[in-house]
Amino acid sequence: MSRRLVIAAVDGSAESRAAARWAAREALLRGLPLHIVHAWQEWSPDFVHAPFTGTDTAPGGTTITQHWAERVPRDVAERLREDHPGLRIGVEQVFGRPVEVLLAAANEAEVLVLGSRGLGALGGFLAGSVSMPVIAHAERPVVLVRAGECAEDELRYEGGREARRVRHLDVVLGLDLTRPCDEVIEYAFAAAAARGAGLRVVHGWNTPIMSGYEPAATDPGHGVAMGLREASALTDALREASALTDALRPWRGKFPDVDVKEQCVVGRAADHLVDASKDASLLVVGRRVRRAALATRIGPVTHAVLHHAAAPVAVVPHL
Repeated sequence: MSRRLVIAAVDGSAESRAAARWAAREALLRGLPLHIVHAWQEWSPDFVHAPFTGTDTAPGGTTITQHWAERVPRDVAERLREDHPGLRIGVEQVFGRPVEVLLAAANEAEVLVLGSRGLGALGGFLAGSVSMPVIAHAERPVVLVRAGECAEDELRYEGGREARRVRHLDVVLGLDLTRPCDEVIEYAFAAAAARGAGLRVVHGWNTPIMSGYEPAATDPGHGVAMGLREASALTDALREASALTDALRPWRGKFPDVDVKEQCVVGRAADHLVDASKDASLLVVGRRVRRAALATRIGPVTHAVLHHAAAPVAVVPHL
């Protein structure tokens, strides 16, 4: 397969169907083909919802699980072709362990799109045992989409619905300036450009921890000290804002049509990103690449937004 593909993983659940619909829209925005992939195993838990037929075989001599495995991606693709007649859609059914199948698919994709009920939900599609290893080890961007996501959620009607002037909500980028992350920035700018949307860049930082007691009663110079600390905090804020502007300057030049809003915030970055996701078409965060074979760490900020963000989340690996 060519890497110039948007790939969606499906299993017949509502979450995976939402992911496939999102992937179809993304493929159209990027002008790329869509590839539907389904991983299956005999006696896979994915098929506990398949109706009981009183036989272990389906027409043609295939097993029940194989029969349903073949139907799942085919049915999704047929529905998407009806909704998007001009979209090129391929279908692939792969026998194997889901994590291995999806990691192989991710390495061939511009972006891999997965569905999720919320990580760790009992019985949910791609619960932690599958989605976390895929996110932690994929070398290409992975987007997680929850059930119920639809195109309307990503749009803003300007001048009211009667005016029919529709724009995508902003793409939100969570940016950590302590590590190089050109791949993350480029993905966010490209996503905003494809949508004709603005890009809101959120950079979180923390002020130095101050003592919890109040020394003013015994220290006549406390007011002066507080003033100095406030001045220092202002200097730190200006330095962080300047660093953010410097980091984004070359990307503004590469994507001149993207309206960029810079936002330096104090406190937990995850909290600010979750809040920003309520009015976003896509939230983009990074994941530092770790080569350890068994490592499943994705970073605290990424972990938090995957659990709580209101918009689809794109996790982009970087060195």
